[in-house]
Amino acid sequence: MMELDNDKIDDAVLALLMLGASGRRAWKGFDSTVLARLHERGFISDPNDRKPTLELTEEGLARAKEKRRQLFAKEA
Repeated sequence: MMELDNDKIDDAVLALLMLGASGRRAWKGFDSTVLARLHERGFISDPNDRKPTLELTEEGLARAKEKRRQLFAKEA
């Protein structure tokens, strides 16, 4: 079985959260284990509240923007 790199998964989910974000708010439609890790790392608000959205922290927003560019931007 292939071993997965959780840091790469977390970065990809963070970038995808940014794609669907409105300001710092994003829908939390991703794996709860990944969201828990992102919360533990200080990138997002607590994903276990009853709201359907979460909030990216300042650090999370900056990292999400950078990972979105790295993973999804077309090369000029």
